Amino acid sequence: MDRTDALGSIKDMAARCSNWGRWGEDDVLGTLNLITAGHRVQAAGLVSTGEVISLAQAFDTNGPQNGWRRRTNPVHTMTDTGTEAEFGDQGFPHGFGGADDVIAMPLQCSTQWDGLGHIFDHGRAWNGRRAGSVVTSEGDQVTGIETAADQIVGRGVLLDVDRHFQPELGAEHPELPDGFAITPEHLDAVAAAQGVEVRDGDILLVRTGQYGRTRRDGWGDYAGGPAPGLSFTTAPWLHERDIAAVATDTWGFEVRPNEFADAFQPLHQIVIPNMGLYIGEMWNLEALGQRCAELNRYDFLLSAPPLPVTGAVGSPVNPVAIL
Repeated sequence: MDRTDALGSIKDMAARCSNWGRWGEDDVLGTLNLITAGHRVQAAGLVSTGEVISLAQAFDTNGPQNGWRRRTNPVHTMTDTGTEAEFGDQGFPHGFGGADDVIAMPLQCSTQWDGLGHIFDHGRAWNGRRAGSVVTSEGDQVTGIETAADQIVGRGVLLDVDRHFQPELGAEHPELPDGFAITPEHLDAVAAAQGVEVRDGDILLVRTGQYGRTRRDGWGDYAGGPAPGLSFTTAPWLHERDIAAVATDTWGFEVRPNEFADAFQPLHQIVIPNMGLYIGEMWNLEALGQRCAELNRYDFLLSAPPLPVTGAVGSPVNPVAIL
């Protein structure tokens, strides 16, 4: 990574980490191809206690969004309530009543997956396709999020970077500081300390503690502001280890401010359109991190399928870790 040459660094890294053509010219799944039936059988064998932990933030108007790129928090509206039922205003016979509701929200306003049509590199989408031939006003015509609806179930691995580095940070509060770039060396050190092996086909979760900080101090600049996150230099690490998908507890996955002064989310630009990697953002890893530390185990069965919204480039998700 040459911090003085963002364009050159991005081009070089894209070439180094490209998976274009690896699974054929017509591929729509990218690295999700790495989660095989055998991987899922092995992951199911990790279940020992049957404990289920949701990794989702709340979907409500108190969420993290601040309006950037027209991203708002969910608006939940009741269209029928108990009041109408009490007064018999619903038109049902024999005392039958009910409640109904509707929600309006951007698909990437809370815990979510970035699909393969979300980010482009020099006008190219995943597998080298023209961006304009993939995503149109009708949505993602090729790699819409619905293609992953039955794919993202497998072995989850938590690397609790925050908890590992707490003693060294010596801060009043234990979360990684904003701007902390998590490098391959950090990831390897955490995996070794936790005694967990990161394998091909894994769904990797990286905890920075930033979401936990918002529970104490409020949202602040969580949406789009400074944050700890993965360094641009982790792209080869993710590529060489054949990670199937990766998620963090931050708004933008990678370290912010970004490591190049004149680039925007450069790690996204590498891993989504070139590597074909699914990215999860705004995951709630607090309870999972605490439980994994108590049990001294950091792998589990993870189920995190997106909603099959036809043509969508992202999707809300309620991921669950089953221990």
